[in-house]
Amino acid sequence: MLSYERLIALEGAHNVRDLGGYRTANGGLTRWRSILRGDALHRLSEADIDTLLDNGLATVIDLRNAHEIAIEANPFTDHAQIRYHNTPLFSALAPVEMMANAALSFDMGDRYCQAIDDCQPAIAEVLKTIADAPEGAVLFHCSAGKDRTGVISALLLANAGVDEATIVEDYALTATISGPLIARLRERALGRGTPAALVDIVLASEPRSMRQALDHIARNYGSVRDYLVRLGFDEPAMARLRTRLS
Repeated sequence: MLSYERLIALEGAHNVRDLGGYRTANGGLTRWRSILRGDALHRLSEADIDTLLDNGLATVIDLRNAHEIAIEANPFTDHAQIRYHNTPLFSALAPVEMMANAALSFDMGDRYCQAIDDCQPAIAEVLKTIADAPEGAVLFHCSAGKDRTGVISALLLANAGVDEATIVEDYALTATISGPLIARLRERALGRGTPAALVDIVLASEPRSMRQALDHIARNYGSVRDYLVRLGFDEPAMARLRTRLS
């Protein structure tokens, strides 16, 4: 049996990891090297790109907005072997943008709940792109691989039958495996004069933030399945999305 590492070791990105290997409600495991989540890819080396291609990468979905992409270009935009999509997803969740306008009372869980309510067309587009992607691994990413990426990951895992505790654990992994990335983002924010306390709030991966988002879906929509129905997914479409991880 093949053995996989969740975190894909790269020189130029620190939070590219696999959604495979999680236990599902039917007793199976989510499929390895089918869906990857990640941080910004602009620092990838040629060796990094080869590593991702060797791991079957075929589709990249960039969740960042045009301003972020203009500053930090995606190396897969015109890559001959990759289908590249850009779907800006609640772009106000970009860490730098949030820190520029937020108050110290800012709460990441509240922002996730707001995005779940207000950004449904973009969320639906991302999930449909994943469901309809050709053979090969799909990598979706934002800047830190935590917020926009975290919400999409939670929906994918829940639809695949992964329990809430595991979804929360997957979200919180950013805090333990992405030290260099978070340190760089923190230093950049502090250099712009953002208060340290606010930086720490925005860059944290507190489990309670994701639990709050999942509770919000249960309380206001009934379940993740009901939320996907609201997004326009019927049973066959949800099954196609589930198949990406099964």
